[in-house]
Amino acid sequence: MIQPERLHERNAVPIAGPGRFVLYGMQQSQRAACNHALEYAIREANALGLPVVVAFGLMPGYPGANRRHYAFMLEGLAETQRSLAERGIRFLMRAGSIDQVVLALAREAALVVMDRGYTRLQRDWREAVARAAPCRVVEVESDAVVPVETAMDHEAYMAATLRPRIARRLAEFMVPVEEVRPVKSSLRLRFAGPEVEINEPMTVLNGLRFSGGPGPVSGLRGGTSAARVALEHFLRFKLHHYADQRDDPAGDGTSGLSPYLHFGQISALEVALAAREAWSGKAADVFLEQLVVRRELALNFAWYNPDYDRYSGLPAWARKTLAAEAGAPRPAMYDRSVFESARTADPAWNAAQKEMVATGRMHGYLRMYWGKKILEWSATPEEAFETALVLNNTYELDGRDPNGYAGVAWCFGKHDRPWPRHPVFGNVRTMTAGGLARKFDLGAYVKRMEAL
Repeated sequence: MIQPERLHERNAVPIAGPGRFVLYGMQQSQRAACNHALEYAIREANALGLPVVVAFGLMPGYPGANRRHYAFMLEGLAETQRSLAERGIRFLMRAGSIDQVVLALAREAALVVMDRGYTRLQRDWREAVARAAPCRVVEVESDAVVPVETAMDHEAYMAATLRPRIARRLAEFMVPVEEVRPVKSSLRLRFAGPEVEINEPMTVLNGLRFSGGPGPVSGLRGGTSAARVALEHFLRFKLHHYADQRDDPAGDGTSGLSPYLHFGQISALEVALAAREAWSGKAADVFLEQLVVRRELALNFAWYNPDYDRYSGLPAWARKTLAAEAGAPRPAMYDRSVFESARTADPAWNAAQKEMVATGRMHGYLRMYWGKKILEWSATPEEAFETALVLNNTYELDGRDPNGYAGVAWCFGKHDRPWPRHPVFGNVRTMTAGGLARKFDLGAYVKRMEAL
């Protein structure tokens, strides 16, 4: 089912025009399964008696992205191409941003379909397509379980304000996406201009010529199949303990799906439906709170707050209290190079940083502590915010997206309330190594990270 709330008409062209195909500009939802945008494109193409073409723009200079991110993404796209071909759908990758690639092909399209992205650059791309395309443009929202504007029409103060609104509409949107068979194949369609061959992802990666930055994560492969293996492992062995073990980095009780969700290689809806089917009760409810409410709180933040990735996007009360503590003595002071190389005097913090650098991931509970300590050990809160954002975006496979921006902002008071005053933090919540040690075996975690 494709609910009407997922469909967003982006220009004034009322009906599909003449053309050789229906074009789906894939950017956020990089998958061939449980993809409302793809299925909508197929249904519209079938109604017009046309084939579907999926286009992807490979943009070498995507802000903040590096060899690590591109390797994971390209592995996933190679699988997506194969899966689409099995359904008779041509996958066309070209160099350039998605708006450039789509607009070059839109001259021959009867209809352009775009998936929805929430960050500034993603929205700019879709606006450029809607403004310049010669045919009808429809944006289809497939990476939120409950569409963002349906859940709330303004920025949520915290999870407590968004949660009941999502709960009221969740049953309407927790519905599987029906796959439709294209009536016409597009595999034999030919196009003028160069293509990027994705059959060998590492060959494509090497051709992008990155200078510096982290490399691919050893042993972690991108793509829908890998995401489903991780999901199945989580459902079988971890979900029933999730409520009790999710905050224990030493026990590795989380799903590990965040990189796949970031690149749209698996749908949050598919994960939510599988979790609900596999387990009921508190464990599933706690997991769905993280997957749906908390994740979509981040989407809400990026959608409604124009400064979601800037210090100015923090709540006024947080910026005011942090400014009032600007002259407070810091227990330690480090620059970005010390943070990046994990050379602080705190073994727990260093272990978390090493985990992120080595694996492209950091346990969510430790990421909160990690950000809080950057705030405590930086000369100014503005400097701390920038340091946390840059490190998160550089090393995390799920960086550079609403979850990453919301996660960093939370460390500085976003989606939280004022707490009793503390030096340096003011009324922003603090976290301590002692608090970590009371929740899990901190020594075991540090020892494991030191072995990386």
